[in-house]
Amino acid sequence: MFTGIIRERGRVAEVQGDGEARHLRIDAPGTASQLAVGDSVSVDGCCLTATEAADGHFAVTAVPETINRTTLGALAPGHEVNLEPATRAGEPLGGHYVQGHVDGVGRVESVELEEEGARMRISAPAELLRYCVEKGSIAVGGVSLTIAALGDGAFEVALVPHTLEQTTLGRAEPGDALNIEVDILAKYVEKLVHPGTIPHAGFRRRRRQRRRSRRSKTRSTTSARASS
Repeated sequence: MFTGIIRERGRVAEVQGDGEARHLRIDAPGTASQLAVGDSVSVDGCCLTATEAADGHFAVTAVPETINRTTLGALAPGHEVNLEPATRAGEPLGGHYVQGHVDGVGRVESVELEEEGARMRISAPAELLRYCVEKGSIAVGGVSLTIAALGDGAFEVALVPHTLEQTTLGRAEPGDALNIEVDILAKYVEKLVHPGTIPHAGFRRRRRQRRRSRRSKTRSTTSARASS
């Protein structure tokens, strides 16, 4: 469990794997010093498990489900990422309850400066916007934010100077993709009021992904046999 309060910006040092999974090594002295193998850590809003932590860096593996649902598949050496170790009992809950289970990907439509801060407009799928309310909480790139406005297939957030300075959102530009996690409480409310309505979209998405993966493997096998 996380709170969406970013503790450090890390830098991707190495990416391995060209299939459906990625092995990432991230330089982040502050975060690495708090991790042990098996600990959870949020990387751009994705809850991952540390497989190594030493000498100012840590390593994680993003499995196909994570790659398909998030922006992690686009990471390359040199990219910066938002980091937050898992919240420990007794620590302040400065943001909101964030699971690190990314629901989908939004895209920056605009960034407008407002005095010392900025206002960012982010388009998102309708299946995510249904859980958004004005002044409600949302995690964007792992950052706990408050929804300032809603409409026309997008939501807006106000970014204070600290957020701009301490997270990767300060460098976000129109067109950039960002991981989105809606408030889990909204999902539970819908589940209780309308049982059985939530899982279907996710099941359909995973079925489509598995079918595409099988077709891709079949084409690869067929091409290999033809060339031989």
